[in-house]
Amino acid sequence: MAQAKTLTQVEIEQVLAYIATRRFAMRNRVMLLTSFWSGMRVGEIASLKVGDVMNTDGTVKNEVRLAAEQTKGRQPRTVFLPQRLQTEMQRYMDVRRVTDATQPLFVTAGAKAFSANVMAQHFFWLYKKAGIAGASSHSGRRSFITSLACKGISVRVLASLAGHRSIAVTQRYIDVNDDMKRNAVEMI
Repeated sequence: MAQAKTLTQVEIEQVLAYIATRRFAMRNRVMLLTSFWSGMRVGEIASLKVGDVMNTDGTVKNEVRLAAEQTKGRQPRTVFLPQRLQTEMQRYMDVRRVTDATQPLFVTAGAKAFSANVMAQHFFWLYKKAGIAGASSHSGRRSFITSLACKGISVRVLASLAGHRSIAVTQRYIDVNDDMKRNAVEMI
């Protein structure tokens, strides 16, 4: 099976522009950006509760502690949220106005929690309708890891951020592209 497509910044903007024209634009934007900017798997995003990301004072946390049952490897881990993702989530939560920490962070049109499978399908269709071929629910995660690798972040740090026990697994996520090669030769 082919790996999920790694999206360029232009393609990410293309998907976000499409999302902006549709119902549930803010929810879909934050779900997608959570994938791209935190590197979480779709199942991890679907499992998030309001209390996972919100402090008791109504502000967004700067890190999410995923419990073992929320992760693929059944190992708890901490996911760090960049400031720009915290800002997006804060806007979303200010509009959503849910304070019950046990409620799902993202809900379907029927106000039910997304399952991992339904969210994966949802991402697939968002990409497809936005005209991005080859993208899947794993594209955000691969793009996150590749983007950080392009910026010179070590594979050991990337493995920790991704929740991988082996750097060999993480290395398979990194999509070597022409920009990376151009930057490498300019260091000579």
